[in-house]
Amino acid sequence: MRKKQKLIILLSILAFTFTSICTIKAQTQENMKTFFDSEIPGIRIQVNATAESQPIGNITVILSLKRVTDVDIKYFNFSVFGFLNGTYKTLMANITDYNFSLGDIPQIYNCTFKVHEQVWDVTYGEITLKYDVKYTISPGPGLQIMPYGLAFGFPMTRVENVYLKNLEEQFENLNKTYWELLKNYTELQGSQSELGNTRIAVGVLAIATVFFVATTLYLVMRKPKQYW
Repeated sequence: MRKKQKLIILLSILAFTFTSICTIKAQTQENMKTFFDSEIPGIRIQVNATAESQPIGNITVILSLKRVTDVDIKYFNFSVFGFLNGTYKTLMANITDYNFSLGDIPQIYNCTFKVHEQVWDVTYGEITLKYDVKYTISPGPGLQIMPYGLAFGFPMTRVENVYLKNLEEQFENLNKTYWELLKNYTELQGSQSELGNTRIAVGVLAIATVFFVATTLYLVMRKPKQYW
């Protein structure tokens, strides 16, 4: 009986683990976005990356190089830059490769890196390529090689400015507190004004009452005596 219970618990844990893994993978795929997809002479380049992240969060980048014609890569570099405080450019990730040929299977580069805690706003990807495109002219001289050197950049993952968000939340809280205090102060002033008006009214009523009583007594005292 105990063995059966242990087996059930173990299967439950495994099921939960597989469910978590599938969920995480699904979320990762949903959060990916294509930031660059273009064809240059001889090569098609595509860059997919995490759509949005936060400081100290992760960014995953998947870059593929697919040949259009025969290509020999002499030098390849892909760099991802962030901006400290949204201003100062800083290197966050770098992939470099040398001397390889593109075949029928695309060359895939996959990397995940952590965002610096002071980086926010749009990140920036830069690709540098030096390569030879091989093509055949027929009839003619046969195999020809055309060297290329290219460098280009493009915006990538947006990193949320959590510091500004926190400041905005604090400002909203302070603004809310201010208006609540102002409302309470105004109500208190109104209460004091009402209290003052009540005191004045009571004073006037008291004076009028005293005057009325005094007048009544005076008239009673001045009333001529009646003889029966």
